[in-house]
Amino acid sequence: MDRVRVLVVDDSAYVRKVVKEMLSRSPAVDVVGTARDGDEALDMVGRLKPDVVTCDLIMPATDGIEFIRRQMAIQPVPVVVVSIAAESSERVLSALDAGAVDFVQKPTALATDKVLDIAEELIAKVKAAAGAPMTRLSHAAVVAAAPVSASFSNRYDLLAIGVSTGGPQGLKSVIPRLPADFPAAVAIVLHMPVGYTEAYAKRLDETSALTVIEAQDAQEVRPGVVLLAPAGRHLTFRRGLDGVVRTHLDVSPLDTPHRPSVDVLFQSAAEVYGDRVLALVMSGMGDDGRQGAAWVKARGGCVLTEAEETCVVYGMPRAVVEAGLSDDSAPLDRLTEAIVERI
Repeated sequence: MDRVRVLVVDDSAYVRKVVKEMLSRSPAVDVVGTARDGDEALDMVGRLKPDVVTCDLIMPATDGIEFIRRQMAIQPVPVVVVSIAAESSERVLSALDAGAVDFVQKPTALATDKVLDIAEELIAKVKAAAGAPMTRLSHAAVVAAAPVSASFSNRYDLLAIGVSTGGPQGLKSVIPRLPADFPAAVAIVLHMPVGYTEAYAKRLDETSALTVIEAQDAQEVRPGVVLLAPAGRHLTFRRGLDGVVRTHLDVSPLDTPHRPSVDVLFQSAAEVYGDRVLALVMSGMGDDGRQGAAWVKARGGCVLTEAEETCVVYGMPRAVVEAGLSDDSAPLDRLTEAIVERI
């Protein structure tokens, strides 16, 4: 495989140096240049034709978001945002709206060696970004089509969704198209760092006919409400003696690669809802969701997967498909129809 050619953009000379050093640790990555701001980056992308750009957001003159918007209009290129969460969660979400592929959270704004802690994650996300379908991401900010209408047979009580890389953009093509009379509850695990899920839920709610909120503990699970698992805690379900299903948030189990985990969500959904679970696995690295999908299938539920051609990273859906657990696959622009047809 050819080496991934990367342009590093950051207004801090120290961060540019450290990010270059981190990426250079991988034999699969070649840093072809560095830029101090968005204007310089636009020029260098045109000249160097990198496969991927890593980009800070808070920069003088043309900042990261404006750079992404302008670059996507000229020639879409995969961008991985490298940013400080505490100061820029809204900026990161705006960058993803503008077409960025993914983001890595800087541990600190200061010039310290703590920045090196993100090396493994950064390399993995840069390599994944190199294969992202840019025709999809360059249109990430386009408003979703009108909600899908149907006559529901109420086959399922819960739609459980698991997604990672590409999720913030992908969900905006699925959830806003669910109609206001959607008869099932919706629960989502989206791999995001702490500090982003509440803001993301609010943004998704603004464009959706359904109510989208970050899940709270002991909350009643109701049709027409989309619950987004909060970063840092698993989302599961408990059915009370009154028959009402409520959420349960917990840091346990501790041995999962992700918290929240798609596997944990799906397993709990299968245990509580039995054969009335419709599960969907969308774009993402790794195999989170495969074991959970097996639980859903074992209890008589249904599993859908996003088709390879629209995944930013065809990892999580591939794991489900190759395990023989997917009942059907559909591209991103057909996923909502696939959901509605099943329900």
